[in-house]
Amino acid sequence: MISVLGDNKRTALVRKNIIFSFLIKGWSCLVMFLMVRLTLDYLGEYQNGVWLTISSMLVLIDNMDIGLGNGLRNTLATELAHGNIEKAREAVSTTFFMLIIVIVPVALILIGITQGIDVYRFNNVNPSLVPNLETIIVVAIIFICSTFVFKFIGNFYLGLQLPAANNLLVTCGQTLALAATFIFYLTTERSLLIVAIVNTASPLTVYLLAYPYTFYHKYKNLRPSYRFFNKDRLKGLFSIGVKFFILQIAGAVIFQTSNIIISKLFTPSAVTPYQISYRYFSLVLLAFSIICTPYWTATTDAYERHDFEWIKKSERRMRIIFLLMLVLISIMTAVSGIVYHVWIGNSTTIPLYLTIGMGVYFFVLILSLGYSYFLNGMELLRIQLITTTISAIIYIPCTYLGYYVSHNILSIIVVLILVNLPGLCMNIVQFRKVVNGTASGIFLKK
Repeated sequence: MISVLGDNKRTALVRKNIIFSFLIKGWSCLVMFLMVRLTLDYLGEYQNGVWLTISSMLVLIDNMDIGLGNGLRNTLATELAHGNIEKAREAVSTTFFMLIIVIVPVALILIGITQGIDVYRFNNVNPSLVPNLETIIVVAIIFICSTFVFKFIGNFYLGLQLPAANNLLVTCGQTLALAATFIFYLTTERSLLIVAIVNTASPLTVYLLAYPYTFYHKYKNLRPSYRFFNKDRLKGLFSIGVKFFILQIAGAVIFQTSNIIISKLFTPSAVTPYQISYRYFSLVLLAFSIICTPYWTATTDAYERHDFEWIKKSERRMRIIFLLMLVLISIMTAVSGIVYHVWIGNSTTIPLYLTIGMGVYFFVLILSLGYSYFLNGMELLRIQLITTTISAIIYIPCTYLGYYVSHNILSIIVVLILVNLPGLCMNIVQFRKVVNGTASGIFLKK
């Protein structure tokens, strides 16, 4: 017998996580603002642009978990909704050991590729300005691949409908990186290698400390154990996970390759103003994700219990949130000049057209993600797979075409907006059909 999780209890859990997440992410926002200014002052515009480009490549590595993290998130929520503790532990254990199996060969291949190519030419970097770039990239790969395994702890908490705990882990890693960077800022000469180590080793340190607390103190009955590794569970995890993996990779191509493209088409210095405007509006996306992330797993729970009325109510709340985000983006655009001056001083210049374009892009992204959270929770991924994959395929050719037409960074943002519009429209159409009971065919495909 499945215990019924009522509308009020589920909504209360969502609200509780939103409140705690805002408190945690409020600190995270401050850390991010300080980190951007501190890193820019420490490295200078050129080396900072190189680091931002490397960071984009690291994000691509971070998404190579074949969707196992998000697969665990949904599977864990489903098993716990049905009270299947042993199956939940099998899902946790299988995910953990599969991540190790996946990342070891990936790390070795990436290190081999780094040593086999001219990393300076690939990234359009001047060797006299950035020494030891190959070493920097290899060290960053080692740390990020290690983090790759243990960050599944965050997905574990998401599966428990505790996104605030995941946010706390991420924020602690960011805070540790800021503190370490500040110490080196005061005591050493500028070094891109130090920045790479600090930014990649800090999250790993936090996850390593969180592991024993989570699985030896708090949730012993769900601790990963090779005894609970069940290859039969892989099909279930992969059936969900591979789809999330494709979405992650396609999204990473769209969202993270911009830095690499800008560095190659312009210069590493041009990455800095682009990323500063991106980081500025990412605060809105951060606020939005804090509010909406709990709805993903809560939707999984509601969908399993056929509680469509709760999902409809949540969508009405979401529309109000969209309006608030639009107002916030408009205000941020209007005061951007003042904020940039206080934030980064005269270190670099961000044109107004870049800020406006980035604001429009983030609003389109927020609208699309809002409905994706609901559809992800219901595991209705087929249409998202199609639209996102097509967008990823055409994105890079379109950015190069835009560059040769305008020779302006704004063209990249325009392309970002255009390739995200079809996915936004289809997400809305599919959600409406599903909750109204009129969906059929591909609209119900997982």
